[in-house]
Amino acid sequence: MSEQDNNPYAGHTPMMQQYLRLKAEVGHILLFYRMGDFYEMFFDDAVEAARLLNLTLTKRGTTNGEPIPMAGVPAHAMEQYLARLVALGKSVAIGEQIGDPATSKGPVKRKIVRIVSPGTLTDDNLLPSRSDKLLLAIYKPIKGRHLKYGLAWLNLASGEFRVCETDDQNIESEIFRISPAEIITGDSYPFETTSTAAMSKTADWHFDFKDAQHQLCQFFQIDSLAAFGIEELPNAICAAGALLRYVQRTQNQSLTHIQHIVQDHSNEYIILDPVSRKNLEITETLSGESSPTLFSLLDHCQTPMGSRLLRKWLHHPLRDNKEVQQRHHYVQTFLSPIQLNAKTALDTVRQQLTIFPDIERISTRIALLSVKPRELASLRDALHYLPTLANYLTDNLNLSAEDPLITALYQQEAIYPLLSQTLMTEPATSVRDGGVIAQGFDEELDELRTLASDNGAFLMTLEAREKEATGIPSLRVEYNRVHGFYIEVTKTHIDKVPEHYRRRQTLKNTERYITPELKTWEDKVLSAQERSLSREKLLYDTLLQHLQQWVIPLQNLAKILAHIDVYASLAHHAQVNEWVQPQLVETATIHIEQGRHPVVEHSIERFTPNSCFMDEHKRMLLITGPNMGGKSTYMRQVALIVLLARMGSFVPAQHAIIGTIDRIFTRIGAADDLAGGRSTFMMEMIEAANILTNSSSHSLVLMDEIGRGTSTYDGLALAWAIACRLLTHNKALTLFATHYFEITRLPTQLEGVYNVHLAATETSTGIAFLHEVQEGPASRSYGIQVAQKAGIPMAVIRQAKKELERLEKGADISPQLDLFAQTHQQDQEENDNYQELQYIKQAINELDPDNMSPRDALDALYKLRNLFGNNT
Repeated sequence: MSEQDNNPYAGHTPMMQQYLRLKAEVGHILLFYRMGDFYEMFFDDAVEAARLLNLTLTKRGTTNGEPIPMAGVPAHAMEQYLARLVALGKSVAIGEQIGDPATSKGPVKRKIVRIVSPGTLTDDNLLPSRSDKLLLAIYKPIKGRHLKYGLAWLNLASGEFRVCETDDQNIESEIFRISPAEIITGDSYPFETTSTAAMSKTADWHFDFKDAQHQLCQFFQIDSLAAFGIEELPNAICAAGALLRYVQRTQNQSLTHIQHIVQDHSNEYIILDPVSRKNLEITETLSGESSPTLFSLLDHCQTPMGSRLLRKWLHHPLRDNKEVQQRHHYVQTFLSPIQLNAKTALDTVRQQLTIFPDIERISTRIALLSVKPRELASLRDALHYLPTLANYLTDNLNLSAEDPLITALYQQEAIYPLLSQTLMTEPATSVRDGGVIAQGFDEELDELRTLASDNGAFLMTLEAREKEATGIPSLRVEYNRVHGFYIEVTKTHIDKVPEHYRRRQTLKNTERYITPELKTWEDKVLSAQERSLSREKLLYDTLLQHLQQWVIPLQNLAKILAHIDVYASLAHHAQVNEWVQPQLVETATIHIEQGRHPVVEHSIERFTPNSCFMDEHKRMLLITGPNMGGKSTYMRQVALIVLLARMGSFVPAQHAIIGTIDRIFTRIGAADDLAGGRSTFMMEMIEAANILTNSSSHSLVLMDEIGRGTSTYDGLALAWAIACRLLTHNKALTLFATHYFEITRLPTQLEGVYNVHLAATETSTGIAFLHEVQEGPASRSYGIQVAQKAGIPMAVIRQAKKELERLEKGADISPQLDLFAQTHQQDQEENDNYQELQYIKQAINELDPDNMSPRDALDALYKLRNLFGNNT
């Protein structure tokens, strides 16, 4: 067999052969192939990248007789293109030149130095500062007794590595709780999820239990996974091993900042399914727009790591009272200074926090040897300021020196001198530019810098000495980039040139010479800059090696600063908005006095507070009232107050007692799944089934308008049966909003259920919403009045009122004549005519004839006719 037969790329040029070998290593992943000042893509990669990045698609010659599609991005702008591709869920392999072009025979040697994927980001300009990008691996065996899902997830930017196992019913809730940017599964595993995370595949054998176990033990240098307490989680171990392999392959560098694996116990947290997280708008709005969310409302953090911790707490409210009470204690501590008033003390702490950079991610980049000089400079300045912050907290906020928040601030003393002595005060952006290592730190570097920059004095001294020695007054010592350093003598003085001068160049009127002394100086100076940069790079790399021992202490410091930042942020919000500390109890209880919706109260001029009292004797509130009356706001308000209390925040209320809650369910709003072939009603029933299956006596259930989308009697029957099931079987704390007034009779048949309603009243101009929760059922739905307020034509409104009256009397029953029927009908018509007149006046008053075109005037007339009907 010939050599060509052994080489599958033999028909290609040497450069393309190298490219295709690297491409074979990364498979379907886009390959950025370094060629000089550009990263190039070829073949299908070029076509795809040109489409995604709006690049010009060109051709680079031919290979194997076919033209080669090509697209490229400038090397200096590579990261911004990377960021765009990662945001689209793409992974990119970076193929760098590692050989020396000056000495290479044939194509410069290249290798894959890293693979950038949505879940493996560590670069500052690729990561969002206030949220994490997690990588999640999922594994479930096809057969066997242990058929749970094994989950393993890693925050590569911080080194946090966690695992857990869960069942089929909770897998979606767990995925949305973790909120990964990328999910890894086996090549042959057909896993589906509603998560928007990028999906990646890896070899099935990477999930082999023995291989995964060996991989993990070898990485952490331990004999058994019992050291981490995860030996009883075989499927999670399989997922963790595959995840670690994936990260090692993509990063191609040390991962010393990943120190251990932690078992994540999902029963520590209040479980929220994906629908509930969406409905409560914790970090994303239902509309997907930039409207306020609970997170954006509370995020007054001064550091990115504080914001990320706050986001995590919001998505992980706790069941255990003890830890939540500890958080409440710290928030109260920040609101209760010793001497200063609360606002001054809190503002000072928050101002002091602004000096701290993202130490968590800087420590990771130290471990990965990719940290930039200016990041280390910002770390140095922050460490210098640590004692000031610690002293202020102990002196003014009643925190003892033994408090965990304080002790960690004093444990970074040795690293500051190292950074201070090594780095310049204002280092350059990159070590390759020089100007990073401090003057006086390294004698050899200082000498090289002097040679590279202070050659002017030497040349002037040499010139003066040579003039005096030769007696040539016109002698000059010069330099140019082509010939280097030289001594220039005019031809009139050639006879005075000493013998040790060696001719370098002859010009028309002058001769140029070099001397042994000048040649020695030239060699030193011309190489000094290059040697200086090389020496500086060596010293910087040595510094990074010395800093490796500080990675874990810096990570711990980052955690403490993040906690201080979150406590200060929550205290600030509570202070400004008059939030109160909730009382936590061990029973299933929700007692809220004059509670407010934390987000809505900031978006309207006047918010009406409402109370909610529920416990084991009062498990269900049947909520009636008009549409737009505030039922959904009231229900979400209760859920958000519970969530805030359980994540460690104060709450928007006059007083609150919150008991132990295991899950929060919301069935609010309507949506269909057209792609999945499921109607709005089917989606509603799926959500209801999930609630009925998984809620318990410690769950909070928000059930809004169940039973819509089918016939009235079907819907009413389902709503009645679901309400009874929740009350008698699940025994959940339930807010049950409905327009089926028949259900308001339920309190007469079962215990633990009570009627409340959102008040409204009719005025001369239409319905007015009072937004007050009052006892008892609503007297009517006001549906027609709401439709009228929405702009339904009056002719339609009048017909709807007549139809409603007929339906309420019974369509098939001939009612007994009422002596007052005619009078009542006349009064109703007069009232309708009055309201119609008011709407006409309002519509006419809104017109602006002076600024209307003829077309606008015609449109306005048609609008008036359509609004009030044309048959009157």
